[in-house]
Amino acid sequence: MESIENERRTQHRTLGRSGIEVSALGFGCWAIGGEWQTPDGQPLGWGKVDDDESVRAVRRALDLGVTFFDTADAYGTGHSERVLARALGKRRDDVVIATKWGNVFDEERRLATGSDDSPAYARRALTASLRRLDTDRVDLYQLHISDAEPDRAAELRDTCEEFVREGLIRAYAWSTDDPARAAVFAEGPHCAAVQHRLNVLQDAPELLALCEELDLASINRSPLAMGLLTGKHHGDRALDTGDIRSAPPAWLPGFSDGGGADPDWIARVDALRDILTSDGRTLAQGALAWVWARSPRTIPIPGFRSVAQAEENAGAIAKGPLTEGQLAEADRVLGR
Repeated sequence: MESIENERRTQHRTLGRSGIEVSALGFGCWAIGGEWQTPDGQPLGWGKVDDDESVRAVRRALDLGVTFFDTADAYGTGHSERVLARALGKRRDDVVIATKWGNVFDEERRLATGSDDSPAYARRALTASLRRLDTDRVDLYQLHISDAEPDRAAELRDTCEEFVREGLIRAYAWSTDDPARAAVFAEGPHCAAVQHRLNVLQDAPELLALCEELDLASINRSPLAMGLLTGKHHGDRALDTGDIRSAPPAWLPGFSDGGGADPDWIARVDALRDILTSDGRTLAQGALAWVWARSPRTIPIPGFRSVAQAEENAGAIAKGPLTEGQLAEADRVLGR
């Protein structure tokens, strides 16, 4: 019985104080939104996508035990939510859906046009997401403006509590890398998580400590370092012009304008390769295993655009986390 319970803990997580159970691995739905950009031409997607393949990939993930899907209204200016709804169909109640709000966009022109941190916009955005997702509730609603002012965030936290009382959402969170901001949202009784960047190359000890202290789930974007930890990117690999990594904004390290992956980052990945590919893991599976080993509260959400990627990422679940020794060895290699 003990081994069965340990396996359950390895393969499942609870979204903080909400009691909502999800698979230990979630899937991030940014990439399946397709191409979109800023008005001045900065790409914000991951290049072209095949919607039919995206649908097949979501359904394959479901079959492999993935029950948590993270999207945002802005991804593909609404397209990601629509594709996810199409893929889930009648299986909506089998999964936990997280989406985000705060960024404003033009759906027809596929342009990001700014942000709106007002409580009134939060309600309009939620209504629109519910329609695109073809559902009557969002399981986890997340503020997508990482640097919103704390006073305004407190208003939005209270607005989210209203949404919970109305049955429109079950819980909420903030997508931010700032522990002080995350703590503002955590003052609300139905705040369940913080979404933040975490991977073996970019640790986040303060946020993990906050999650432990305040009983929050740690939802981890960029667990594969925007693809660097898949082993498929090298300095000479050209990226599509519609791929955000081809013209990376300041918050996206590891890539250079038009030059592909940064050689220094690739060297760090290569130094970790033997540790991450232990026990028959692929490099990507090892990177996910590091995230799970880092804290029992972590839920990595790697992106995907194909059935093959869905199968590889989901294959990490059965292999479980790295050992404490492997975790320490990774720190030693990186000089931490």
